[in-house]
Amino acid sequence: MIIFSLRFNIGFHFSPLQAQWPEVFPHCGGTEQSPINVETSQVQHDPSLTPVQPLGYNQPGNNPFTLTNNGHTVEMSLPVWMGVGGLPWHFTAAQLHLHWGSSEVNGVARTGGSEHTINGHCSAAELHIVHYNSDVYPNISTARTERNGLAVLGVLIETGDETNSAFANIFNYLGRIRYKGQRVSIPAFDVGSLLPNDLGRFFRYNGSLTTPPCYQSVLWTVFSEKVKVSHAQLRKLETVLFSNEKEGLDSVPLRDNHREPQALNGRLVLASFTAGQCSTFTRFHKGKSDEPWQHGREELGLNTVRSFLCHSVSPRLKSLSL
Repeated sequence: MIIFSLRFNIGFHFSPLQAQWPEVFPHCGGTEQSPINVETSQVQHDPSLTPVQPLGYNQPGNNPFTLTNNGHTVEMSLPVWMGVGGLPWHFTAAQLHLHWGSSEVNGVARTGGSEHTINGHCSAAELHIVHYNSDVYPNISTARTERNGLAVLGVLIETGDETNSAFANIFNYLGRIRYKGQRVSIPAFDVGSLLPNDLGRFFRYNGSLTTPPCYQSVLWTVFSEKVKVSHAQLRKLETVLFSNEKEGLDSVPLRDNHREPQALNGRLVLASFTAGQCSTFTRFHKGKSDEPWQHGREELGLNTVRSFLCHSVSPRLKSLSL
């Protein structure tokens, strides 16, 4: 019954369960888990790390994208011609999804919902764009269990006054996937518009899926520069979705779907730039790139803008978003 209850409940805001994940999913107790808190004074600058190079992100094609509420996040599938270059292998895009918190619960103010934190501060939300190693593995299901199987881009999200037109391509359709299992076709758009402008400053490290089964298969790139969505857009993300399957049941709001930072356990976090180059502002929009990333190691990207003092909040969870 413990296994059943964990599998059933993982994914929303059942914070105490995170500590129990290793009992059912042994990899969740591993030494290279994600997310992490990036202490900028502890990262190592690696001048060989080149800017991230998205491939095909600006070529959405003619077919619509599919947006799904899978009960623990909102996920959008990506076409196979998209990917990321500059790593030892070619990584093909598979999907993107989001993690967020809750502005308040029962009238009590809460903190942010990003998974990665910078110097102990977390952002309002976080976007993950997931790719798999298609040079070595036939599909993401196989790749996600193997070391160097996945490469994930992490984009920290803050709030401001202006509507982010790029994220509106997703947020405008949330009302049509309110319940678990619902999906909707949406017009294809330039996925690169979701990225920050500066793709040359980031953190990189070896880590894991942030949800069970927590396979330690991910080469993480977390951008230093943050993007902004409007307060209204964030509020919509926090309040519109439910983790249960249909209306009429006791509705469970889908929020606080993020994992608390995990121990580094001696891992090295690399930075593509030195601390003195760190910028302290965020941008409202997008980002094109120049070049690639680097080996199966790790990276960095400093800075924190308007952030939340994090994780005196309940460490929320989520389920299998990767």
